Amino acid sequence: MFIQTEATPNPATLKFLPGVVVMNEGTADFRDAAQAREASPLAGRLFEVPGVTGVFFGYDFVTITKDGPDWQHLKPAILGAIMEHFMSGQPAMAMPTAGSEPVEEGEFYDQADEEIVSTIKELLDTRVRPAVAQDGGDITFRGFENGTVFLHMKGACAGCPSSTATLKHGIQNLLRHFVPEVQQVEQVV
Repeated sequence: MFIQTEATPNPATLKFLPGVVVMNEGTADFRDAAQAREASPLAGRLFEVPGVTGVFFGYDFVTITKDGPDWQHLKPAILGAIMEHFMSGQPAMAMPTAGSEPVEEGEFYDQADEEIVSTIKELLDTRVRPAVAQDGGDITFRGFENGTVFLHMKGACAGCPSSTATLKHGIQNLLRHFVPEVQQVEQVV
């Protein structure tokens, strides 16, 4: 098994491409070792590597966030954990939906704005999320209120030094161009 790695805009995060499907649909974001062990054999194994503080699964990648040690010290252990997991034949998730966030959960917007929200979601799904996935992250819609779009950033995007620029200059400008009702974009946790 050959696992590729890619740098992300976030220096504390590295993207690992195992060459197999990690999650058939959705994403999973783990920031807590106990929750990770319960929901995912792979995430649990990765949190055993000292210095790992976050694990994010996309369709065909795993993004790891670290705190402390250099990547040159962490990469061999992470590569080994990913390889051992996929060679064992275990699924990435203990249960198909454990750890992944339902798209509709926690969304807020006025029913009168449903058409605007639908357009915003379509733009996010077709133009923003594929680009952000290239960098090892994901962005999900959380709400729309008084001209402000609220988004949740996951994976490499969470805590990335360039995330504010991505939100304000990239996503905000795109949404304002296609949806005149959008005035600004804010990040929610």
